[in-house]
Amino acid sequence: MKKIEIYDTTLRDGAQGEGVSFSLQDKLAITERLDEIGVDFIEGGYPLSNEKDAEYFRRVQEMDLKQIKVCAFGMTRRKGMPAKDDPGMQALLNSGAPVLTIVGKTHDFHVTDVLRVTLEENLSMIEDSVGLMVGEGREVIYDAEHFFDGWKANPEYAAQTIQSAAKAGARMVVLCDTNGGSLPEEIAELTKAAIAALSEFDVPVGIHTHNDGDLAVANALAAVDAGALQIQGTINGFGERCGNADLISCVANLALKKQGYEVLGGDGLEHLTELSRFVYDTANVNRRNNQAFVGQSAFAHKGGMHVHAVNRAASSYEHISPEAVGNERRVLVSELSGRSNIMALTTKMNIEQDREVMDKILSSVVELENQGFQFEAAEASFELLVRKTLGTFNPHFRTLKYHVEVQDVVHHQDLELTTEATVKLDVAEQIKHEVGEGDGPIDALSAALRKALLETYPNLNQMKLVDYKVRVVNSEAGTAARTRVQIECSDEHDVWGTIGVSENIIQASWNALVDAVEYKLHKDEAASEKPAKTQVAATS
Repeated sequence: MKKIEIYDTTLRDGAQGEGVSFSLQDKLAITERLDEIGVDFIEGGYPLSNEKDAEYFRRVQEMDLKQIKVCAFGMTRRKGMPAKDDPGMQALLNSGAPVLTIVGKTHDFHVTDVLRVTLEENLSMIEDSVGLMVGEGREVIYDAEHFFDGWKANPEYAAQTIQSAAKAGARMVVLCDTNGGSLPEEIAELTKAAIAALSEFDVPVGIHTHNDGDLAVANALAAVDAGALQIQGTINGFGERCGNADLISCVANLALKKQGYEVLGGDGLEHLTELSRFVYDTANVNRRNNQAFVGQSAFAHKGGMHVHAVNRAASSYEHISPEAVGNERRVLVSELSGRSNIMALTTKMNIEQDREVMDKILSSVVELENQGFQFEAAEASFELLVRKTLGTFNPHFRTLKYHVEVQDVVHHQDLELTTEATVKLDVAEQIKHEVGEGDGPIDALSAALRKALLETYPNLNQMKLVDYKVRVVNSEAGTAARTRVQIECSDEHDVWGTIGVSENIIQASWNALVDAVEYKLHKDEAASEKPAKTQVAATS
């Protein structure tokens, strides 16, 4: 098995992506998580660029990391200055990082027209910078910026640049597709050319690709097949412009699709989904539902024909087992669904043989989706719909009246906006009339609803409102447009979603809230009945 090193640059290159920012604590937390999963290198940042990066390198030395190597990133020395006197070089050495990654120019155009030095001076800058770090006992990875464009323009000079780094003692030379415009066949051909140019130094190559042509992962894999031994990239493909190679996909493809490669020490794949979502949440960036391998929709099936096939053989519409990367299969229900979707979602109710009931449920779904409902993220509302169709739904309370009032109130000579909700319910043949306050109408309604129900159903104390989303369904209707409200709730065991649709946002929210509470009460009852049923069966 050929070991492929995984080099993560989420904290540096990934943080250059639009809308991505990490606090110091975020960077330390991600470092710890990557160490646990088996990533080989993590690039912590550029210690000369800001105090946060400098502090990161101080704090990371206090962590009890298992195997990951921390890298500090920097550029070759400035023109006309000895490497030992260059502030950037000194910052790299002072970072204390055991591995130093130095980027230098490969493309002759960038040397003469951007950096504005002679071609010979650039070679000296590379060799001096790498040589200083190696002489100080540091492991050096050399990133050859614009390598592929540079080789196409002037292969002789591009070869000289990477040979200068190898001659000075670089542990590895990483070939960078900095503009992200190369094709896989070009990457493969030029990776082989670079390996040949470095053969006398016995220095291996790595690959660093950007996604401007939507080929970053494909290009990274092509380089590995051509002989590269390290992939540089970011978790979830974060990065400048269109991003970097997504290490999630790189690792999954190498481990599960290609033969003869070892990544992450041969372990950790089942944590990829968890890792991906952790980094999204830490960066406060919305997840990509359609992300390969780890996205919420990666193994989601909506079309009836697809679900029918997957029920018989999962491989018919799934390229791998979702569990291999820590993900899960999801069956969605919509107007595109067939009986197979309904069967998959109602297995525990044992109604798969009743075609009439199946058709009735499907007809209800189609009708409701025409009104603006969407059950893909509202599985709890769907289950309640099935119960109502079967005639097995027993409501735990009945709404008699609810009212919300928002008004300005004088508090310490200042006007403050307050929200008050009143609910009147029939709970177990008792009238409950309660008032709740909140930060907004929905919060106030939720508070009043809980007060009215807690005495009878104390287990509602475990229920929390996790998310609340509002969307206008038919915006062309103006102020009379229908509003879709989706609510996500959780308790110590589960997370569930409900939905409400109405021209009135308060009514839509109330309907979704009621569904959320009813689902909680029904599922808790079902859970409490299981031991009793087992006991009866054992004694009969």
